[in-house]
Amino acid sequence: MSSLGKPETWTGKFSAAFSGLRYACRTQSSMRVHGVCGVLVVVLACVTGLSPVEWAVLFLAIGLVIGLELVNTSIEAIVDRVSPEHSELARVAKDTAAAAVLVGALTAIGVGACLFLPQGRIWLGF
Repeated sequence: MSSLGKPETWTGKFSAAFSGLRYACRTQSSMRVHGVCGVLVVVLACVTGLSPVEWAVLFLAIGLVIGLELVNTSIEAIVDRVSPEHSELARVAKDTAAAAVLVGALTAIGVGACLFLPQGRIWLGF
């Protein structure tokens, strides 16, 4: 580890990254919801037979949402650390980070609609 507690080896870097992922999954209900939804969509994609390009787009959408949720979690932790008392700017930081996750999730829903609905792969009663 460096003097700032940052891992210097590749294994240390991966270990730290997986530790952060475990923390987010353990403490953030939204992360668990996004993870379950991602798994369900992958199962649906297996059943419907997506093309390789469609798989790539699907994984990008899932990665976008999970990545934004991780960034949101880190922003919330930093804000809680530096501003434990109520602050309007702290609220704005947390709200806009949450909004980024919302935009990513809505984008992923749009991707899913484009991949699954028009081709008649699934029928949702629309």
